[in-house]
Amino acid sequence: MTDEKPAESPDNSPPAHDPDARAGRVAVVGRPNVGKSTLVNALLGQKLVIATSRPGTTRSSVLAVYAADDPPTQIAFVDTPGLHRPKSELGKLLREEAERGLNDVDAVVLMLEAPSGKGRGDVTQLHDDDERVIRMLADVNAPVLVAINKVDRLTDKTRLLPLLTSMNERLSPAALVPISATKGVNLMELVAELRKLLPEGVLYDPDFLTDRPERFFVSELVREAVFERTRAEIPHGVAVVIDRFLEEGRHTRVEASLVVEKKSHKGIVIGAGGKMLVDIGTSARERIEDFLGRKVVLKLWVKVIPGWTGDPRRVRELALEPGR
Repeated sequence: MTDEKPAESPDNSPPAHDPDARAGRVAVVGRPNVGKSTLVNALLGQKLVIATSRPGTTRSSVLAVYAADDPPTQIAFVDTPGLHRPKSELGKLLREEAERGLNDVDAVVLMLEAPSGKGRGDVTQLHDDDERVIRMLADVNAPVLVAINKVDRLTDKTRLLPLLTSMNERLSPAALVPISATKGVNLMELVAELRKLLPEGVLYDPDFLTDRPERFFVSELVREAVFERTRAEIPHGVAVVIDRFLEEGRHTRVEASLVVEKKSHKGIVIGAGGKMLVDIGTSARERIEDFLGRKVVLKLWVKVIPGWTGDPRRVRELALEPGR
């Protein structure tokens, strides 16, 4: 993980001009749980962004660079929070974060879901949150590519045709690509279509992956473990603060506070006899070790900050700037 910077050759001279090279920034937008983070992780070939079945999992826009040599391509994906009607200060700031992710991009991937099952309903009737995203894109100058995700759950692929026709008529997108982020269906076709929209050149060093430090991803992995272990018992009003992040010989020591809004939530996170907190810690440690590639000593505490999701300062501090 390195700071973002232009690519340079080993002697610090500018990289040789390659007329075949294409590079640019691409925002991935859509409603919650449509598969944005899953898509980014699948394209990178590794888990960089947390993904759960809970709405509101992604909070901060994360830049993640996909790179290929044949043909030479760099796509800096900006994974944005899911867009939906905000119900709290946290929701408002997440919407603003998603809108900021659309600034200075060369293209946008709008993710929608394929219709499910064998129903006979109008598959062109979109979710209200999908409609909000589409209205927001009216003010974006970058070309839009529509990716219709989860096509693997369709036995009759012809059910996609009305949705494809509707999106083509409404948006005149640069391309329409049916995909399955979890199954890897048509992902290289998606990359090929995006590459056509990118300017010539190179943006990053070959080893550049993301603009976020390790501790950011560590805090996110802890939060993911909380979501998955507590399930619906804890609303998305939980944050993770990294108190210590130290390299100690062959292992890394991480100390973190789990911030919740209510005392009752603290009891749920800790669990009877502390069992839930132990389970969360074990799960989080395993994820962090896989991510860092080394042993981790993890200690967790639970802290109550009443009503933090309604406080703009707290939201920015705890939700949009984790792992600082």
